Amino acid sequence: MKSLWRINKYLYKYKGLLLLGIVFTVISNIFVIIPAQLVRLAIDYVVESFSLYRPLAKGGLGESAQEIFLQFVFVLGMLILAMALLRGFFLFLIRQTIIIMSRKIEYDMKNEIFEHYQRLPLSFYRKNSTGDLMARITEDVGRVRMYLGPAIMYGLNVLILFPLVIWYMVTVNLELTLYSLLPLPVLSLSIYYVNNLINERSEKIQRSLSELSTFVQEAFSGIRVLKAFVRESDSVRNFADASEDYKLKSIHLTRVNALFFPIIMALVGISTIITVYVGGIQVINGEIGYGVIAEFILYVNMLAWPVTSLGWVTSIIQRAAASQTRINEFMDETNDILSTENLQTDIKGSVQVENMSFIYPDSGIQALDNISFEIKEGETLGIIGTTGSGKSTIANLLMRMYDPSSGMIKIDGKPIALFDISNLRRQMGYVPQDVFLFSDSIGNNIAFGIDKADPSIIEKAAKDADVYQNIIEFPKGFETMLGERGITLSGGQKQRVSIARAIAKEPRILILDDCLSAVDTKTENVILNALKTIMENRTSIIISHRVSSAKLADQIIVLHDGRIIERGNHESLMNQKGVYAELYDKQTQAGEPVDND
Repeated sequence: MKSLWRINKYLYKYKGLLLLGIVFTVISNIFVIIPAQLVRLAIDYVVESFSLYRPLAKGGLGESAQEIFLQFVFVLGMLILAMALLRGFFLFLIRQTIIIMSRKIEYDMKNEIFEHYQRLPLSFYRKNSTGDLMARITEDVGRVRMYLGPAIMYGLNVLILFPLVIWYMVTVNLELTLYSLLPLPVLSLSIYYVNNLINERSEKIQRSLSELSTFVQEAFSGIRVLKAFVRESDSVRNFADASEDYKLKSIHLTRVNALFFPIIMALVGISTIITVYVGGIQVINGEIGYGVIAEFILYVNMLAWPVTSLGWVTSIIQRAAASQTRINEFMDETNDILSTENLQTDIKGSVQVENMSFIYPDSGIQALDNISFEIKEGETLGIIGTTGSGKSTIANLLMRMYDPSSGMIKIDGKPIALFDISNLRRQMGYVPQDVFLFSDSIGNNIAFGIDKADPSIIEKAAKDADVYQNIIEFPKGFETMLGERGITLSGGQKQRVSIARAIAKEPRILILDDCLSAVDTKTENVILNALKTIMENRTSIIISHRVSSAKLADQIIVLHDGRIIERGNHESLMNQKGVYAELYDKQTQAGEPVDND
């Protein structure tokens, strides 16, 4: 229960609904107990009336007496019906308070977790899978909601109904109370055991279903690869095997579920038999009336479900505690990338990197080793290097997705840590190497970084990225909806839309992280020529493995194993006849092949 203390703040927030739920639970249980007493009175009255009816009937007063008796029974019947209706009404109110409270808390929890996810650094997402992130905000929150809703509702019902019913039973007949309640502890323990089996097998089914869903998702996402390698039959067979595993686990769960109600009915039946037997003996001995037996049978049936729910509620609490522990693990994660002064100012765009090194915290791999460079306002820097040389790491550090392990980055002569992170990133345009487009219209994807979308800005950005003609050829133009991850577009089109999205922000610093890898040389030249105008009076960083992309830069640095091995402009580096010149000659001879970093 310790982990669940975290959510007490929500219970306090919605204390009004909780208190009303408690009040309604008390009232509804009173209306449960009163009908049992009315039934006792009705039965005893009928028995006594029957003994009086015979002598009255012989005296000629039978019809009058019968009418009076029936009127009294009718009144009792109507009172019982009224109690049942009132109880139903208050049960409705209980659900309108406690269950609605749980839904409101679920809403708050999901929003709080999602907001916390947004604040966490990129390193958090490198070490945690997307599936795990989603499971904690959906399945785990759902289990906690079951504790806040049904578990609290039924738990309160047990805590209130038990003392009330047992107190009434004891006041009527202590001995009969003890005998009639004998099977109930066994019932609770049995249900607890069965519920544990159900939960254990449900967990296995959930894992099996998750694996099945993952398999199907991968099969559909990779359908081109499956068809290209003619592996459809293998995919079908593997799916059948996964489905068979899910089926067997579901059958095992069904067999355990089949025990649930028979156990309840059997033990309630035993309790009823004991009540009738012991009560019958007391009736024969003249200790109680017939109505007491009926009253106690009703009480036993009243307690059957609360006792049954004890095992179920305990199981829900255990699962909720486990889920809340998982949620707390992520909620305890902190973002160490914070602004020291929350400086919000318009940047000019000069960048200074001094003796910067970086080691990835999750893997321990050193990506950069003591590098330094400077970009003046409005200049363009080209970063060239082979795969794994640390090019993309520089982009992540400049965007402050990470902080350097040592050294410093300055923007306009001020340490980057001084700037408000959101404000700084709004003034940067970033085109990632791994293009990601949202399942939305092309126009909305381009306008993603703009607070107020202007069609003229969107069209200009599309033209500058040389994707405008492709877009207007679609039947719906900029309103064309993209599929998942932009699957509607080709690789080159996706990269150009990504470029348009970055330049639409009109950033002071533009970072292009190998964003032309999926376009051919001709398209690359068109985009680069367009970018010449875009990059004027704007600090730009072109990261690429292609020399042709970086040769426009005012200065170029060449990376190898996280170190700068050459620097200069295109002409000076060619004259050095080092790694850059060698790379240029190879790519020129090979026709500048397309490759992904």
